[in-house]
Amino acid sequence: MENSRLYKTFSKLVSIDSPSFGERTVCDWLKNELIGLGFDIFEDETAEKIGGSTGNLYGFLKGDPTLEPILLCAHMDTVEPSCGKECVLDDGGVITSKTDTVLGADDFAGVAEILEVLYKLEEKGKKHRPIEILFTAAEEAYGAGASHFDTSILKSKQAFVFDLAGEIGYAANKAPSVITFEVVFFGKAAHAGFAFKEGIHAVRAASAAVLAIPMGQIDHETTCNVGKIEGGGATNIIPDKCIVTGEIRSFSHEKALYWVEEIKNKIQSAVDELDKNIKFEFTFKEHIKAYETPEDSPASLRFKKACKELSLQGKLVKTFGGSDNNHLVNNAGIDGIVVANAMYDCHSIREYTRLQDMEKVTQLIMLLCE
Repeated sequence: MENSRLYKTFSKLVSIDSPSFGERTVCDWLKNELIGLGFDIFEDETAEKIGGSTGNLYGFLKGDPTLEPILLCAHMDTVEPSCGKECVLDDGGVITSKTDTVLGADDFAGVAEILEVLYKLEEKGKKHRPIEILFTAAEEAYGAGASHFDTSILKSKQAFVFDLAGEIGYAANKAPSVITFEVVFFGKAAHAGFAFKEGIHAVRAASAAVLAIPMGQIDHETTCNVGKIEGGGATNIIPDKCIVTGEIRSFSHEKALYWVEEIKNKIQSAVDELDKNIKFEFTFKEHIKAYETPEDSPASLRFKKACKELSLQGKLVKTFGGSDNNHLVNNAGIDGIVVANAMYDCHSIREYTRLQDMEKVTQLIMLLCE
């Protein structure tokens, strides 16, 4: 199994350091591979816009002009810890990290599977659709790279993004909006022992605000979470500043925006009740927008048909995670779904994949391209 080209490609990709905003070496290696396969390629200027080392890598391969083109997408970055990665393959075909890092199957399983299909198409000279490739930068940062990609250049009407954890034969056709918020509370510093009444306690204000914010699943399609609180400098000083950050996810973009305003109002009420002298600044950022691709769309039906030929379930599901597909659907109006690509226990050092599952995904991609 270690002689498998698919495993060698995956192992090579894993061995390259690939933090978000630092995918330069990955991108350069992929450029050489795509050029060798006959692709016309270019890297966009997204790096400058997101403060990274790498833009999005786009490639186009001519195919049968009577057939509609197809877009295959995966991302080049991995979550931390992402440097010094190395993988190991056991006798049962399970691939895990050899070190105390993530494996990088998210998303190098997707990248390797796409490349394997391209290698096979070149070797066999098979008739195929025109193929567009998009390898994105900084996807793990709420799809930062894809958000700046100029989708007007795309020729394809259908996109298959290989970036979904879970059982192969599944694909996500529905994903949420994600909006993050930051609240900065301003108090007044004073000595905690000698001049307590002279101070205005920013951390106490933040605590009251956090208690007022609804968290967890706040309705059947919306969640909210406060993930970070920072404030104070020493135990004997009343803190004059505290920062609270959180996020809202919802399958309804309008509802996500509603809860942004509702949370701001709840914070205002909590702070006013505690101490009207406390001031705060509330800001938010929309990262990705919700979408839903119909189950009877051409991309959905093509996926189901290919799965049926491979005796896979071909099941469409909703996911509460975002991906590059959010940007492709909303920015380009493209018919896109996110396909399970044989990555498991993602975003942890327990991450693993199975070589036989990856091979099955390559068969699926081949059917989508033919």
